[in-house]
Amino acid sequence: MLEDPTEAAPQLAPPSSWPPGYPQGYAVVDVETTGLARDDRIVSAAVYRLDARGTVQDHWYTLVNPQRDPGPVWIHGLTRETLADAPLFPEIAGELAERLDGRVLVAHNAVFDWSMLAREYARAKSAAPVRQRLCTIALSKELGLPLPNHKLESLAAHYGVVQERAHHALDDARVLAEAFRPSLHLAATAGLRLPLLACKPLTEWSDGPSGGIGHQRSYRPTSWRPSRKRPACPYPNPGRYEPGGALVQGMRVAFSGDTSVDRELLEDRAVDAGLHVATSVSRLTSLLVTNDPESATSKTTKARSFGTPVIDEAAFMQLLQDVTPAPPTNR
Repeated sequence: MLEDPTEAAPQLAPPSSWPPGYPQGYAVVDVETTGLARDDRIVSAAVYRLDARGTVQDHWYTLVNPQRDPGPVWIHGLTRETLADAPLFPEIAGELAERLDGRVLVAHNAVFDWSMLAREYARAKSAAPVRQRLCTIALSKELGLPLPNHKLESLAAHYGVVQERAHHALDDARVLAEAFRPSLHLAATAGLRLPLLACKPLTEWSDGPSGGIGHQRSYRPTSWRPSRKRPACPYPNPGRYEPGGALVQGMRVAFSGDTSVDRELLEDRAVDAGLHVATSVSRLTSLLVTNDPESATSKTTKARSFGTPVIDEAAFMQLLQDVTPAPPTNR
């Protein structure tokens, strides 16, 4: 675990007047995990504490032994050997809680970081002292920032923040803290209502007997935004997804059940990649994404009857990284 004085990045002057209803402090958080599923574990965590106007106060970082395979080492770089002597989550839960207490949790795709923390605390028979969270993706949308996509690197580039170690929790938290400050100042200048969401801790957690899947109670991520009509997909439907192959722009993708990533953000990523997000499953649906393929929802039932391919959220997120461009149309 590390706690060092922070070298302050160049800061823009905050607006002279400040909205009275804004939070009194923030905890900018990033966690790296063994995966995206509900039974995945945290392998590292970082917190930058900011004051009411976004100035960095201090930072903290720790590795966490997940007591299982570390997952995508090629992403976070943390091997089983590296994590072997790291503390277990219950051993750092108290210190982490002190850094979150009384602050708004800020993260890029905050529902994911909050969900992972809430599950870890529930496993430790405790609860994180977090009452509200703020997603910097949602804030960027509210500010109308001209970003090409929702990636952290795009937000960082917009504000001239240099990334040094992408997918390292401490550096990702630093980058986000430096990018959040000017966004906060823009919001304050405009008197914008911050997109704050309530955080509801899990009341209990059990690792179920079926495949070790965790079962949660009294918690369901929600979006603060109302549903909205999306623009029509500009590409023709190339047909069904071929298992083992790549996604192709224009494919019709439907989602069913709970997701680790906020549903609206997941759909936004699909649209940004050139896919058509379908609200129901039909014979034209290219792919159904669900973390519970055996459930008896109308979408999974129709997918089985139509022979529509079904994959889970983690596989879909992987496929989104390399979507094949739509073939040119003859005019």
